[in-house]
Amino acid sequence: MSSSDIFIGETIGTALLTLLGGGVCAAVTLKSSKARNAGWLAITFGWGFAVLIAAYVSAPLSGAHLNPAVTVGLAVKTGDWGDTPVYFAGQLLGAMLGAVVMWVTYYGQFRAHLADPEHIRDAKLGPEDPHPHDVAGPVLGIFSTGPEIRNVVQNLATEIIGTAVLILAILTQGLQDGGKGLGVIGVLITSFVVVGIGLSLGGPTGYAINPVRDLGPRIVHALLPLPNKGGSDWGYSWIPVVGPLIGAVLAGGLYNIAFA
Repeated sequence: MSSSDIFIGETIGTALLTLLGGGVCAAVTLKSSKARNAGWLAITFGWGFAVLIAAYVSAPLSGAHLNPAVTVGLAVKTGDWGDTPVYFAGQLLGAMLGAVVMWVTYYGQFRAHLADPEHIRDAKLGPEDPHPHDVAGPVLGIFSTGPEIRNVVQNLATEIIGTAVLILAILTQGLQDGGKGLGVIGVLITSFVVVGIGLSLGGPTGYAINPVRDLGPRIVHALLPLPNKGGSDWGYSWIPVVGPLIGAVLAGGLYNIAFA
């Protein structure tokens, strides 16, 4: 794979991932959406299908990493870090583009939701709030993750554990079928792994398990002209970036110790 193929494939794939994943969050959350209040099950399956579609589209070009944690986990396994910056660049750009397209898709719903006093009251900051950018706004959860209980150690551990499960499941696929891997079936299995992580481990933090899936849309949330949007919770933003990267390193190391 050339550097241009990797960059294009990761940009397209991660854009589809965040468009569809953010889209299901918008559908469940926003006023005047037909899927409003569909619940956590819809979100977890929506993200699983987002992975499925994005991976099938991008795999021929880039191998469908779509996630810096996957790139790091594979690099730890193989020792080859050469294309890592190209993967990271495509993934971050794609995540931002997908978030913008999701906003365009739900533009009317965003306007209606953020004009409703019931939904914007938490975004009203008083003079006693010294760090308004660290306050999660009423639609930030559509773009990025956030904890139900703020505890740095627990939140970081949750992201590390969830990502380690994902990366270990991906790395061990190559051990199946006499070392031939699972081919296109592996994409389907990985998608169900994402659903399973969401159902079992997603409750505490919203399971970012992907640094750019959280950081790219969070940047877009900060930049978009959304009235009454509140802050982008930058005080929390490092956890869904650092946690998945640590989880990826741990999973890659465990693979090399136990399976290589």
